Amino acid sequence: MAKQKTRKTVAKRFKITKSGKILRGHQYSGHRKAHKSKRRKSSYHGTVKLSTKMAAKIRKLMHG
Repeated sequence: MAKQKTRKTVAKRFKITKSGKILRGHQYSGHRKAHKSKRRKSSYHGTVKLSTKMAAKIRKLMHG
């Protein structure tokens, strides 16, 4: 049986840590920043841990 391929769009958007947690970037941080406050924009820095249910779906897409 052939190996499952990693979904590249998912691999670019999510990161798996050594302990197995899945991290994602913040939404709403890409464009139209002129009307957003500095405090709001700075809250988009860094990453967020995914919920358990969503992490299971993403893990399946990453590893086939």
